[in-house]
Amino acid sequence: MIQDLIKAQLSYAIQQLFGAEISPEDIVIEKTAANFEGDFTYVVFPLLKISRKNPEQTAQIIGDFLLQHFPELDSFQVVKGFLNLSIKQQYWLSFLQKSGLNQHFGMAEPNSKEAVLVEYSSPNTNKPLHLGHIRNNLLGYAVAQILKANGHQVYTCNLVNDRGIHICKSMYAWMQYGNGETPESAGLKGDHLVGKYYVIFDKQYKQEIKDLIQQGLSEDEAAKQAPSILAAQELLVKWEAGDEETLSIWKRMNAWVYKGFEHTYQKMGVQFDQYYYESNTYLLGKEIVQEGLEKGVFYTKDNGSVWIDLSEEGLDQKLVLRADGTSVYITQDLGTAELKYSQFNCNRSIYVVGNEQEYHFKVLQQIALKLEKPYAAGIYHLSYGMVELPNGKMKSREGTVVDADDLIAEMEHTAKETTEALGKMEGESESALAQLYHTIGMGALKYYLLKVDPRKKMLFNPEESIDFQGNTGPFIQYTHARIKSILRMVGEQAEQFNLNQVNLSKVEKDLLVKLYHYPLIIAEAGKEMSPGVLCNYVFELAKIFSLFYHDHPIMKEINPDQKAFRIVTCKLTSQVIKSGFSLLGIQVPDKM
Repeated sequence: MIQDLIKAQLSYAIQQLFGAEISPEDIVIEKTAANFEGDFTYVVFPLLKISRKNPEQTAQIIGDFLLQHFPELDSFQVVKGFLNLSIKQQYWLSFLQKSGLNQHFGMAEPNSKEAVLVEYSSPNTNKPLHLGHIRNNLLGYAVAQILKANGHQVYTCNLVNDRGIHICKSMYAWMQYGNGETPESAGLKGDHLVGKYYVIFDKQYKQEIKDLIQQGLSEDEAAKQAPSILAAQELLVKWEAGDEETLSIWKRMNAWVYKGFEHTYQKMGVQFDQYYYESNTYLLGKEIVQEGLEKGVFYTKDNGSVWIDLSEEGLDQKLVLRADGTSVYITQDLGTAELKYSQFNCNRSIYVVGNEQEYHFKVLQQIALKLEKPYAAGIYHLSYGMVELPNGKMKSREGTVVDADDLIAEMEHTAKETTEALGKMEGESESALAQLYHTIGMGALKYYLLKVDPRKKMLFNPEESIDFQGNTGPFIQYTHARIKSILRMVGEQAEQFNLNQVNLSKVEKDLLVKLYHYPLIIAEAGKEMSPGVLCNYVFELAKIFSLFYHDHPIMKEINPDQKAFRIVTCKLTSQVIKSGFSLLGIQVPDKM
């Protein structure tokens, strides 16, 4: 990369001019500010002690030296203690000639010495996926793809929360009020049907608490003694004891949910290399608890419950096994971590989970460290903020969530209305239009959710997300479609050009420089594990291309080399937009 060349040349110049040894890795260069001439800037103030000259003189001496020894340098400008360097246009044009037809431009060669496992989605089988799950799935998928693009060996997995008290709540309500209702008889997706009974349970439970409080119990006592919660807890004990009738109902209802989940995952465009189920991993977790007891990592209280004391680590005491022998979340997460390592031998395990679970994952890592697990240091919680709506927070048990299926359908409908209003897709088949509406709708949804830093809480606005102008997925998709339209118009034109016969305007150079930085952006997005870095880059690229398209009509260009250069530039821009969006899980249409 040109940045590495500049650092090497600056290191050499400093050594030759001032006799000081500064490693290229220790030299910092920045992109030149937009209101100044130049491509890269080097700040010389740290050199004043060794140059024994003022900032302007120091920068001038270094600039003069570089002009003599650095063939790629075109000119330099000194602004106080800032040395602004302009790279020759032939360098950027040469880059385009080499990369313009490289289908893998930006992608790193496979280089990982160890596998990376990305765990995301982690749904509960007592309710359908909602808007919060969508952010989780899209973030997990994009991070996995970005890590792959950085050369890592990446596996994805989904830990399904298919057991526990919350599952038993839906089961109990269905057993009480379902009358044998099925997805087929109800005309509902299986996950929606089970979610319906989760809401029914919550309403009944709250009423029972209210009645018990009126009878003189405290709110805490009422919550513990309500008949519904006692019945659900009894179901959980029966489940762990292997009661056949309980297991039969559990398997039946979970099967309904899995079928519903799969439909939603297909709509979202996400998939997994491996599924894990807590109903399997909790037993392994219990074995690890026993191992920890034998090692003295855990201790047993008088009531039989098992705990770990992490007070010295600032995490207090943590329950790992209930007094009745049933497991808790941390138990099954310990089992899952062990199972993942045995299967994939991955020392890095990334958990894409909401920020309300930060404490949980600190505990998980500390327990793994105390148990001296080889994967302990590689446990990483990719924490993300909750998604909220203009009217407040979502609550599954109260039935106030934004259902994922409903939201996807709404986004497709809005894309249909917006596209029809533009009136540019007449004559297309119904199936082609349906696919286009899905592509635009999901592009809007995914981009809107991914462009925000994962750690930040966000407000989702469907109407704003699907605007064809501004920092949105549809604007970038439309830019790609526009480029494809241009390329269809130019047809089979020459793509080879003599770089000495091409003159770059400012916007043309800006576009080439932006394209040049694509591999660095992928590396940065991977390092930060932030798809937002890539979103921002593709948006900026689309903006620069729009200026280029406005200022330089390709069909009117009479210089064959200039025209060929612009055609190749269009092709590489199209390729980078498609590539970048693919890493984000977003499709780009050829027509809009």
